[in-house]
Amino acid sequence: MGSHDLSGRVAIISGASRGIGEAAAWSFARAGAAVVISSRKVENINPVAEKINRSHKDRARAVPAHAGNPESGEKLVGQAVEHFGRIDIVVNNAGTNPHLGPLLAATESQWDKIFEVNVKGYFWLCQAAARQMQKQGNGGKIINIASVAGIKPSPMLGVYSVSKAAIIMLTKVLAVELAPDNIQVNALAPGFVKTRFSQAIWGNE
Repeated sequence: MGSHDLSGRVAIISGASRGIGEAAAWSFARAGAAVVISSRKVENINPVAEKINRSHKDRARAVPAHAGNPESGEKLVGQAVEHFGRIDIVVNNAGTNPHLGPLLAATESQWDKIFEVNVKGYFWLCQAAARQMQKQGNGGKIINIASVAGIKPSPMLGVYSVSKAAIIMLTKVLAVELAPDNIQVNALAPGFVKTRFSQAIWGNE
C-alpha cells in the first residue's frame, strides 16, 4: 500500500465549496477516501460532490452546515458515520473575515463573527470528531488550517490573525490531550493563496 493510499478511510472537510477545501476534498477522493464535504449553502457544496462522484463513484457526500453553529460538528460526524460507517480524518478549513482594515477599527460584531467561525467552529468539529474517534478506538487525524497570519503580524488583517493564532494554540492543546488516543492533531499555516476568499486583497491594487 502506498503512503498516499487512503482506501477505506473517511474524511470530513469543512469549507469545501471552493479554494483550499475543494482541493483537499479532491485530493482525498483521488487517494481512495470517502469524503463528507460541507459549506454553509447547499447550492455551493452540491456541485463539488456531484463532480467528485462522477469521477469517483459514491465517494462524496455534501452536507450543508454553518461552521459557527455548535450543532454543525455533530451533524457532520453523524452524517459521515451514517453514510460511510466511520470517521478517520478531519480537515477544518471553513473561515471568514468580515474585517479588512486597522485592528482598532474592528467592531464587536466583526470580532464575534470571526471567532464564531474561525475558532469556535473548529473546536465544535474537533470535539465531535474526536469523541467519535475515541469511540471507534483506532485513532485518527485532525488537520486545522491556520495561516502564516497566525504566526507573524498581518497589518489590516488583525482580527483574522488573532483567530488563526488561537487555532495554532487550540491545535497544540488538543494534540497533547488526544495523543493517548492515537489521535494526531496538526495545523497547516499556508501563506497567501489566490482564492475567492482572499479576493478582497489580491483584487484590490
